[in-house]
Amino acid sequence: MTDMANTQYMKAPTENRMQVGEVIAEVYEALIEKGYSPISQMVGYIMSGDPTYITSHKSARSLIMKVERDEILEELMKNYIETKLK
Repeated sequence: MTDMANTQYMKAPTENRMQVGEVIAEVYEALIEKGYSPISQMVGYIMSGDPTYITSHKSARSLIMKVERDEILEELMKNYIETKLK
């Protein structure tokens, strides 16, 4: 029997969460496959928050909505700066 006088801890299952860079790459590929301009579409999504900028092909829309837009922007800026400073 469990001791109810003490604080109980529950460990929630951790979801296999893709890295932001992986999400960007997957969405980019889906946009290319559908014939869209991936830069324009992704910028539109980041600026507006409107998920319809992203195709639902290969579940790209639901995938990109799993990460925050500021995380996407942070990843893009980090990679840009690291590339330019090397």
